[in-house]
Amino acid sequence: MANKAKTKQVLVILGSPRRKGNSSTLAARISRGAKSAGAEVDTLFLQGLKISPCRGCDTCQKHDSKGCAVKDDMQQIYPKLIKADAWVIASPVYWFTMSAQTKIFMDRCYALTAYANNPFAGKRIAIAMSYGDVDPVKSGCVNALRAFQDAFRYTGSRIVGMVYGSAMKAGEIADNEALMGEAEELGKRLVSR
Repeated sequence: MANKAKTKQVLVILGSPRRKGNSSTLAARISRGAKSAGAEVDTLFLQGLKISPCRGCDTCQKHDSKGCAVKDDMQQIYPKLIKADAWVIASPVYWFTMSAQTKIFMDRCYALTAYANNPFAGKRIAIAMSYGDVDPVKSGCVNALRAFQDAFRYTGSRIVGMVYGSAMKAGEIADNEALMGEAEELGKRLVSR
């Protein structure tokens, strides 16, 4: 019997309050690329989920920890994060960095180590960002990108790529055909080894 390759699992985390916003549009194109490469994709829309900020209690870091002490919707997200081979994190730039929804999610990932032995190690990451200014530096996009780079370098995860671009009206970024092509190619690279 031939050895069947495991289907890659991709978890898309949408950190925009707009379901069809520009960062979500980029993430959808990354998803399309991943699916075309044979991956299964699951999408989480953070807006509307009950996710509280980290309390800094460090319960999750104790030797006999049972996980995060905060009982909210993150409890259902942790197993999905662990199971996925790759994550796509999509966020607009709000006030010179990632959205509040994305930041709270990122802070709560601190507890992941309580659920498995370094679930970050080897995780493949794609980042999708949108911003209103024409410049990724003046807009603050670089602040968010740097935060992701620092966090995932620390955790031992690999950022496979980042796509980002300027757009104001919801979905307007789809008009940037070159960027949409980059996003789709990133999705393919995300699940190929």
